[in-house]
Amino acid sequence: MRLRDKEIHFWAEVFGIEGSAVPLIVLRVLVLGSFAFLVTAIHMSETVETLHTNVGPHEIAGAALGLLLVLRTNAGYDRWWEGRRLWGGIVNQTRNLVIGSLSYGPADRAWREQMIRWTAAFPHATRLDLRDLRESTSLESLLGDEASQRLLACHHMPNAVAMHLGTLLREALDNHGMSPFAYHQAETQRAGLIDHMGACERIRSTPLPLAYRIEIRRFLVLFLTTLPFALLNDCEWFTPLAVMLVAAPVLALDKIGTELQFPFATTSLNHLPLDQLCLKIEVDLLALLDELDPLPPAASWNSSDSPNSHGASPNSSSTATKPVALSTSQPLS
Repeated sequence: MRLRDKEIHFWAEVFGIEGSAVPLIVLRVLVLGSFAFLVTAIHMSETVETLHTNVGPHEIAGAALGLLLVLRTNAGYDRWWEGRRLWGGIVNQTRNLVIGSLSYGPADRAWREQMIRWTAAFPHATRLDLRDLRESTSLESLLGDEASQRLLACHHMPNAVAMHLGTLLREALDNHGMSPFAYHQAETQRAGLIDHMGACERIRSTPLPLAYRIEIRRFLVLFLTTLPFALLNDCEWFTPLAVMLVAAPVLALDKIGTELQFPFATTSLNHLPLDQLCLKIEVDLLALLDELDPLPPAASWNSSDSPNSHGASPNSSSTATKPVALSTSQPLS
């Protein structure tokens, strides 16, 4: 990336709204600024002797509050990153399952197509289950109207897909000559998909403890509502502005920590791109149906082990044959 592009990217992120937590906390910042303005107006009107307090306690409390917010944000990011790693595992294991099944399974095209389509349906079913959705045009185009409707009516869609995949593998073992070893390897990949799906469900159903969130927010509001009293003598009429400048990043960190707890929900800030991941898996797997071993044989040496075999010089052309050049006019896939 060129320096100019980096600068443009930097300022686009500085002033960007999409993906930012600022729109979600602007009302809270305005409320705190309004409260600070009220405190400042009372203090400056001299109807009371003074509302100013020492800033020392806020310096200590601010350090503790910052540490709590960082720990909470890190905990939320760990959940977000774990969710991404699990979906990376789903991507890899769907590929492993299909490639192993096509390589060592039956040559029957109908069975292969069913295996590919139902494996590609597993990520879609997992995505819908994690988001509590029961409508999907993706499943309809992948499985057909009847099969997709029956799947959407199931109590637990990922389990239903996994069971159907097990049925297809058992059919290959019993009726199509699939070896027990290949069957066992495919079953291991199928079981891995269920493990990843179960871990995603654990993240979705177990957010950070409510008491942890409540106490941090109480501490946060107490700190920000008492902050104007510590700034009155130094900032005077600029106290509301100073309070809002402090409140904005602090409240943004609090919001980010909350949003990161739910990496699968579309309502969360910067949720995982599950739609794109599912589409990527589907396209890649369906392409395998018509690309069974499409690559030509690799170029190889002849019977000589190396150009220097039998005492020949490295530049000798009589003892070694150059690799056959691949034609550039024929695509590999």
